[in-house]
Formats: sequence, C-alpha cells, structure tokens
Amino acid sequence: MTIDLAREVLSVEIEGINAVKERLGEEFAEAVSMIMECPSRLVITGIGKSGIIAQKISATLNSTGTPSFFLHPVEAMHGDLGMVTSSDVILAISYSGETGELNGLLANLRERSVRIIAMTGNPHSTLASCSDIILNVQVPKEACPLGLAPTSSTTATLALGDALAVALLNKKQFKKEDFRRNHPGGSLGERLKVAVKEVMLTQDKIPVIAEHALLVEAINELNEKNLGAVLVVNGDKRILGIITDGDLRRLVTLDTDIRDLQLDKIMTDDPISIRSSLLAADALSIMQQHEITVLPVVDDKGELEGILHLHDLLGKGEFRFLI
Repeated sequence: MTIDLAREVLSVEIEGINAVKERLGEEFAEAVSMIMECPSRLVITGIGKSGIIAQKISATLNSTGTPSFFLHPVEAMHGDLGMVTSSDVILAISYSGETGELNGLLANLRERSVRIIAMTGNPHSTLASCSDIILNVQVPKEACPLGLAPTSSTTATLALGDALAVALLNKKQFKKEDFRRNHPGGSLGERLKVAVKEVMLTQDKIPVIAEHALLVEAINELNEKNLGAVLVVNGDKRILGIITDGDLRRLVTLDTDIRDLQLDKIMTDDPISIRSSLLAADALSIMQQHEITVLPVVDDKGELEGILHLHDLLGKGEFRFLI
C-alpha cells in the first residue's frame, strides 16, 4: 500500500512535468533572450513554497553562469527593494498568481520600469497581467490527496527553472572549467583537475620587484600582497629569485644593517616554478615535495605569468605535507 501510494505520487508529478513540457512554447525562448540581454542580474522572488523553489533556481543559475539573487517580497517592501535596479530582470513565482505580498511588490517594481517574467499556473492572474512574459506551469493536479499542499506544481516549477538554467548555460557556452571556478569549495579531486592558469593570481596580485630594488621595497611589496613571498625579476620578466617571510625573519637575527644588503644576498636564486598549462594537482605535488606554500607560474617562454598559493588550491587548514 505504502509503495503503491509512493508510485502514484511520482506518476502524478511526472504527469505534471509532462504537461508543462507539452505546453512549452516561444515564450520560453523569449524569457531566455530577455535574461541573456540583461546587463545586470536576474532577481527571483516568491513566497512560501514558491519562495523556496525560487531560492533553489537562483542557486542553480548562479553556479551555471547567470548572476541572480533571491528577493523575499515582504523584506523587499521593508528596505531590500534597494537591491533592485531598473536594469535587472525579475522572475516572479506564484502558482496561483494571486499572492498579495508578491503582487504588491511587482506593482512597485513596475513603476521602476523593471521587466518581469512570471512563472504561474494561472495565465489570467494578477501576476500574469503585470508581467512581460508568462511561463505557464499549470499541472493537471497536485500529488497531495487533499489537493492542498503544493507538490506537483512545485516540482514542475523547479523543473522549468532547471530548463531555464540549462538553456542559459548553453547560450553562454558555459564550460566545465567555468563551473569549477564557481565551486572552489567543491571536492578536492575536482579542484585539482583544473589547470594552474585557472587558479593562479595574475597581474597586480603578483608580489614582484625589480632586481635592483631596495630591500625596503621588497618588504613593502611582501606586506601589501600578503602571500608570504615576493619574486625578484629582471626586465625580461624572468624570475631571478624569491624572498620569503622566513628569509626576512632570519635576517633580523644577524648582526648587520639589513638596509645595506643587496637583494641577491637575501633571495633564493632560480626558485622552483611551474608551467601554467599543467594541472593544479601537479602544483600540489611540487609543493608537497619541496614543502613550500608559494609557487611562481611561468609561460612556455619561461616568463613570469602568475603565482600560486597553497590556499588557492585547497583553502586554509586543508593541507598536510605527505613526506
């Protein structure tokens, strides 16, 4: 009996998704185009169960390359409306289309000339009437035997949100490496599959000084970039040496005026480096082997291209030397 009931629920929900699938038309393509053309963000709003679905859709969009955020209708009317700009697009979710708090918010947004996409099961509702595009998520019936708890309707709405995210992902030519970049806290194995160039620091974030610079310049650069090391390079962007926090600490113990010291007397010559085309896993292996936390990155010509810190690979507190 219990298993039969569960199967019946799943069948009803599948029926609901199929109904939305068969009804899907040009309005879906128009919604995708509107979001693609949006110069700002997609703001997703809803209340109750629809609000929970809205939050999940927003999370999926963010991880697949479409900037969005969830806006609670009540909180919006008490100050959070300031997060919305006229260049945003609104995705409003309400199965009935007659949710008072949501429609009150949308009336206010309409005055700001914000474009609105509705996901609703009632294309003749108040929500639908104030929207530019209507995505109909009407289902034949709810899986709840009382017909009260949102079940099939929320499943269908969530599925349509996934369809929207995937369509946008395809339009933006979003790739695996883009997904990994948006998930730096993902599993260690996945993070180490990316190329070094995807996780390295570049340009102004590289702690670097010229070969004839003063020691005080090296200290200032080390403090400013806060990576625990500074690279010494020549005019051809070739790495001549590296100076670390540890090198400076050891200098303090010497009975000498460090201001008179030349950089070549302090730095470690010809430091270990890695090509940007290699994998993060290769960088980790080098760091483990040499017990270092900073690794310069060079291009195929041997010129400085970036720098990689252990935290860029694994995050604080996750690394242990294995040798």
